[in-house]
Amino acid sequence: MAYKVLVLDIDGTLTNSKKEITKETKKALRAAQESGVVVVLASGRPTPGIEPIADELELDKFGGYILSFNGAVITDYQNKKIVYETVLPMEEVAKLYQSSKDHGVTIVSYKDGAIVTEDEQDQYVAIEARINKMPIRKVDNFVAQFTEPVTKCLMVGDGEYLAGVEVKVRDQYGDRLNVYRSEPFFLEIMPQNIDKAYSLGKLLEHIGLTKEEMIACGDGFNDLSMIRYAGLGVAMGNAQPVVKESADFIAATNDEDGVAQVVNQFILI
Repeated sequence: MAYKVLVLDIDGTLTNSKKEITKETKKALRAAQESGVVVVLASGRPTPGIEPIADELELDKFGGYILSFNGAVITDYQNKKIVYETVLPMEEVAKLYQSSKDHGVTIVSYKDGAIVTEDEQDQYVAIEARINKMPIRKVDNFVAQFTEPVTKCLMVGDGEYLAGVEVKVRDQYGDRLNVYRSEPFFLEIMPQNIDKAYSLGKLLEHIGLTKEEMIACGDGFNDLSMIRYAGLGVAMGNAQPVVKESADFIAATNDEDGVAQVVNQFILI
């Protein structure tokens, strides 16, 4: 099978533990793109948190795509046009905010390139800001900040505690929203039916390719759907156990150039 699309999660997959793309991985991805392979960055990050990585890999030059917010937005990075987008209904934002209060966790969303929250001191909000290189905007009234629908909300907290919150929030909203953890301390709340696999299906329709022609690499819970969906689903050596169990191939870790290994073994042959 000649693979024509390479989908990469970012944190824990494309970037190493220092949140950097190594020279070896960058070299392999450039060669893949020069051979005509479409590179897609698929992440739970908001779009502004992915753009610096896209620039580093020259996705604009080679015609790559950004799949942000776990699939709620797909951007053609060559012309910066959105090719697919879905949002949370406005009435749900207020309800989710109240749920966060009921469960004693912090909620954030995104507006004008910033992370919006009432608790700028929360350690997990700080992690989200650091990962995405985005400023934190403290507000006194979270719900009042949003006069237009948002792409996602994120509840953050201690992983063990948040596991229980996940069950309760899914019980409350699971019939109309998509609720899952991307990291133990990040609980994503997305529009219904949105995950990486669903949105990649939309992208493949847009570019006229099939899932059999796609490789998807990831390490986290939110990568499960695309790893199961892709023609070749790859789990990183550092992936969660359930992700490894669902993969067709287990690569080296993100600190051992696992992505470069995949490119060299399955694309540059």
